[in-house]
Amino acid sequence: MAGAGKRGGGSKEARRAELNEAVQRALVARGLEGLRLRDVADEIGVTPAAVLYYGDLDALVHATYQQAIERFSRGREEAADRHEDARAKLTACIEEGVATGPDDAMTRLLFEYWPRCLRDARAAALDSALTERQITVYASVLTLGQAQGHFTLTDPPRLLAANFVAMEDGYQMEVLSGRRTRAEVIAALRSYARAVTGRPLP
Repeated sequence: MAGAGKRGGGSKEARRAELNEAVQRALVARGLEGLRLRDVADEIGVTPAAVLYYGDLDALVHATYQQAIERFSRGREEAADRHEDARAKLTACIEEGVATGPDDAMTRLLFEYWPRCLRDARAAALDSALTERQITVYASVLTLGQAQGHFTLTDPPRLLAANFVAMEDGYQMEVLSGRRTRAEVIAALRSYARAVTGRPLP
């Protein structure tokens, strides 16, 4: 952006990353429905015309949502990969996916965009990809736990995995609205884990 140029003209990729962060901050601050191009421009101190060089507002928001999905999904996948024992993996999956509180910017960003999925096929496809990635992680952990002899599953791994993700999604709104704490939601998910695996998590 203009500011980047004054600092020595960073790469186009760096300017796109700066713009993505600006879109995220503006989205969290104003919400999707109230977002204007000027809000994004103000975040980085340029004119709306300078922002348009990188695409219209819908395209910028879509790209920001896409990158947020990647960061969220990669965070959970990496958290699970740090462990060998499926019980520890499942604990990590649960803890990684729950919002820290009402000010959790990443989770707020994902939920700000969700209503668009009802009318926008591109947004719906992204949301489906996000859900599928989370289900895949949970299902692989549950399958591994069964193979390791730690879990006695009450239903097929993929069905249980989908339930974990659905519960998370429902509880996230409770955390973001301040009606439940992160600790309460983690406790609820651990309770479900105990019920469907036959074992308490460490």
